Formats: sequence, structure tokens, C-alpha cells
Amino acid sequence: MTKRYFATARTEIEPHLPARVTRMLDLGCGEGATTAFVKAKRDVQWAGGIEIMPDAGKAAEAVCDRVWVGNIETMRPDDEIAPGSLDLILCLDVLEHLADPWSVVQRLSPLLAPGGRLIVSVPNIRNWKFIWRLLTRADFNYTKAGLLDRTHLRFFVRHTAAALATSGGLTLAAAVNAHPWPISDGRGILSKLTFGRLDDLMIKQFLVVAEAR
Repeated sequence: MTKRYFATARTEIEPHLPARVTRMLDLGCGEGATTAFVKAKRDVQWAGGIEIMPDAGKAAEAVCDRVWVGNIETMRPDDEIAPGSLDLILCLDVLEHLADPWSVVQRLSPLLAPGGRLIVSVPNIRNWKFIWRLLTRADFNYTKAGLLDRTHLRFFVRHTAAALATSGGLTLAAAVNAHPWPISDGRGILSKLTFGRLDDLMIKQFLVVAEAR
């Protein structure tokens, strides 16, 4: 499972990619699978990656032009990247693991060029399964993976995830279900029947897109 986590491309970001991506930064790049995916979709000339796990970071060097290995909260890779020089910054399932993700977003946001995008993915603490367990069993036990991953330090709902992504002065472009349900899925049917009013109770993960103007 760990290997798959670090080596899986996050293809759900494709609809939200800027039309032009020549320079990008992937925070929590793993082995570089998502960076490689973006390169296949856009004409990327330079890609940087930041990864806390040394083995994964080493593997990412095959895809990224520059890889910083370590904790973004104690590193300053942004000192090596010119302001306004990036078209895309990815923070996919990373920010909830940080003590102060707002400071990180505020540091990285100025690196985006006009029209550049920050794409953030975070789990949704408002998911009904968590609420049900909390209400009926007082269950707030941390686990090896999932919503209550024991390495999660911060928790978000839709509007606080949007506030995080825009805390560096970017403009909100989207805050949506990271994995939209097909109409054949019961959740998709329920969403249609309730005009989306129950979506925030069913969504497991938000994809938030913020843009530099």
C-alpha cells in the first residue's frame, strides 16, 4: 500500500490544470508519478518536487529537474524559485499533515505567475461516516490511513479548505469533490435528488483550486 501511495498519479487534477504549464512544483511529489502525468499533458520545461521520504524523493529525481528532500516547514525551497515563475503548484494530500499549512501556502503562492494555479487536495472531516462513528460510538481513534490517519494534524471542511488555498492572496477557482460520482452510483443519484445539498456529507476528499490574477 505504501509503495502504491507514493507511485500513484493523481489523474483527477487534469480538468483543473492551467492551459499552459511550463514550470511546476509538486509538494509531496512521492516518486514523481503525478509530475510525470502533468508532463504528459502539458509542455513542462522544468519541474520541482518536495518530498519528505528520502527513498521516494530519490526516485522522483528521474522525473523532476530538482528535488528537495525534507519537511517543507523547516526548509526554504521557495528561496531558490523566482517569484511569479511557476504555472502550477500541487499540494495533494500534504497540507493536512503540517503543523502550519497556512504559512506554507502563504510562502508558495507568490511563486505563481498570473493565471498560474495552486491545486490542493484535503480530506473532508464532515463526511457522514466519521460523524456517525463520532456520534454513535464516540470514535475518534486514529488509524494507519484514511480520514483519521495518525499523521493528520489538521482537519478541513469545504469552506476552510478554500480559505487555506486562498490564504496567500490567490483567487478561488473551484472547491469540488475530488472524485465525482457517476450517475449510476447511489451517491450520484442522491446528489441529483437533493440538488447537491447533501454533497458535503458524502464527499471524502475536496479538490480546491486557487488562481493567481
